[in-house]
Amino acid sequence: MNEKIDELAEHIHALQLELEAEIAKQSAALRYGLEHGRAVFEEEIIRRHRELQTRLSYYVLHAKPLVVLTAPVIYFLIVPLVLLDVCVSVYQAVCFPAYGIEKVKRREYLVFDRSHLAYLNALEKLNCAYCSYANGLIAYVREIAGRTEAYWCPIKHAKKLAGAHEQYRSFVAFGDAEAYRKRIEELEHQPETK
Repeated sequence: MNEKIDELAEHIHALQLELEAEIAKQSAALRYGLEHGRAVFEEEIIRRHRELQTRLSYYVLHAKPLVVLTAPVIYFLIVPLVLLDVCVSVYQAVCFPAYGIEKVKRREYLVFDRSHLAYLNALEKLNCAYCSYANGLIAYVREIAGRTEAYWCPIKHAKKLAGAHEQYRSFVAFGDAEAYRKRIEELEHQPETK
């Protein structure tokens, strides 16, 4: 990377830290904290949350007909998602140690904390768990694919890439053959990781 790109990357990192600080302020305003990795609300907030919970029977009986009709299609996706999860996890377990690529920690991507929200009924909690799994899994898979690409083909595309993964920023420029060969040589000589 050149100096300007390094400078911009550092600025982005500083902005990310600032964003995380603002999110922490918002959490404090909503009066919850994390204890042993679990969100804990004040009793008064929990009581108010329970008051705002929609009864399950009301929730189901007042669902839009199209929502009810499309629900099986949505929930059927669990089959390919679980298959993807298994396949990618096996791939990483077998291949990453062989290539010396640091493994992706699955638990950092699959987070199921919404079930602790008292204002959600059972079906809403199930829906939240499903969405957490699907989106967390896709992020986990993307990180594994990104690390694989960084190892095998760390070259930027000629066209602008929508939603590039974290490693993409450090890829060599499209058409810079010397930088590519140097990068591949660096990868071959880096120490193996877990």
